[in-house]
Amino acid sequence: MSDSTYRGAIIGLGFIGGADQVSGDALGQRVEDLDGTHLYAMLNHPRVELVAGSSRDASRRARFAERTKARTYQDWREMLDRENLDVVSVATYAPQHAEMTVACARHGVRAIYCEKPIATKLADAERMLAACAQVSALLVINHNRRFQPNFRRLRDLVAARELGDLTSVSIAWGSGRLGNVGTHMFNAITMLTGRRVEAVSATLDPARRPDCRGGAFQDPGGWGLLRFEGGLVATFDAADFARIPATIALNGAKGRAVAGAGDVTLEYWNGRTDHWPSPAGPESSMDRAMAEIVAWLGGEAAFPDIAEDSVRTLETIIACHASHRRDSAWVPLPLAGVDRDIELRSG
Repeated sequence: MSDSTYRGAIIGLGFIGGADQVSGDALGQRVEDLDGTHLYAMLNHPRVELVAGSSRDASRRARFAERTKARTYQDWREMLDRENLDVVSVATYAPQHAEMTVACARHGVRAIYCEKPIATKLADAERMLAACAQVSALLVINHNRRFQPNFRRLRDLVAARELGDLTSVSIAWGSGRLGNVGTHMFNAITMLTGRRVEAVSATLDPARRPDCRGGAFQDPGGWGLLRFEGGLVATFDAADFARIPATIALNGAKGRAVAGAGDVTLEYWNGRTDHWPSPAGPESSMDRAMAEIVAWLGGEAAFPDIAEDSVRTLETIIACHASHRRDSAWVPLPLAGVDRDIELRSG
């Protein structure tokens, strides 16, 4: 194993970027309830030196500097110009992801760890991929279930056909927000099934729950169907004011698996059952992602995820909006024409 260290920085020092509870209070959420933060993913890795962070908010910069002793910048562009960085977390609102990621790649940043959803427009997401590919930079999107041990174990179990042929999938979660929450669920089922979405039929929730990030953002939930390669169909139930736990159910000819936030329950039709509890210990999925980023930086291992899957997840969400506009008609993927221009107004 290499003993090289890598210089890290964070753009966006709020709730998930800087583990800033003051920012969390404004959202009505607690840092300790998160499956990691960008700040602690860097601080917890012995081979990452957190040297800088940027935020437009002076109070966030002050709190970040007090906890880390890292340099702070009001302008992220100045930070990229002044610092020689190996890995940068982009932890800002989604409309800013593309500009910041492309700039990181052009400044020679070797690994960019970006919040989800990858972007708000398909063209922007594709621009991010192209900029990183041009300089052989690694682009990682924070779809945290991809880094959870039980989800990887379940992916392998499905691939080994332990559940038999899959017959259906159902997913549900509370609070709506296809862009901010649904992105995790849609991305997870493509990972677990190993299949791409081919068409979408959806109805958006008209309740229009106010977005916690402000009136500039509208991110409704809804209901619908995703048709995968091979004809597999998934249903999703995500009303704006629902109060249900996030669950993914994979139904097969031999049994079913129900995954929660981190645990998995297996029920086989022959009567056998099994339960995988959520992993114990302090390591978060973001800690695991950072460990795999560092291994990639050191040339010790290939990175086990591709950002293209996150582009397809964004395309699936946008297809939900396109379908809603057509009275829930099936919309095929990849998107074409005016559907590609739909913007996901997610924070």
